Amino acid sequence: MKIGTDSVLLGAWTSIETNPFSILDIGSGTGVLALILAQRSYAEAIDALEIDDEAYEQCVENFESSPWADRLFCYHASLEEFAEEIEDTYDLIISNPPFYSEDYKTDNSQRDLARFEDAMPFNHLVESASKLLSEDGIFSVIIPFKEEEHFIALAIKVGLFPNRILHVKGSPTSEIKRSLIQFSFTKSEPILEDLTIETSRHQYTTEYINLTKDFYLKM
Repeated sequence: MKIGTDSVLLGAWTSIETNPFSILDIGSGTGVLALILAQRSYAEAIDALEIDDEAYEQCVENFESSPWADRLFCYHASLEEFAEEIEDTYDLIISNPPFYSEDYKTDNSQRDLARFEDAMPFNHLVESASKLLSEDGIFSVIIPFKEEEHFIALAIKVGLFPNRILHVKGSPTSEIKRSLIQFSFTKSEPILEDLTIETSRHQYTTEYINLTKDFYLKM
């Protein structure tokens, strides 16, 4: 599975100002988000959760070959199993969840598992996050912009409130494609920001370069 712009954006944008001791990456895939947070933070426990067999194996391999191997661990389990069994809470929970909720599916079942929301329904994600998040913790997620209102409503039901929102467009003339949202148990007026990725094909904006350059070899 290729490294997507979504994971790099979320990993780079998520606040670590609270100096989290423990981080959880839900639906880690090959571990990109957890690795970015290991690079950015001093968190001593960075756990990842991945249900797909091949992605899990790749995640473990990536963790073991990284400079932060002693701080990273990947669990091979469903979110439901994990939320029921783990008693600890996390200071930062981050997720780039499967969110293609359209009614069609491809012939590649592994790719479907990674891409479709029914692999991890939003209500299940926010409920689990609220159980696993520490009292002063942060929950950070990236979703399609069209799902923003629905996702925030689900989160508020479990006591999680949006504090920061970033709207992302591919180009100056395109529509808003993604919403990055940071939640906590503290209610506040959300800080709203915008980001455009490119001015033209492969011509990245200064804002995007400044946000993500630490995570690309060529930027």
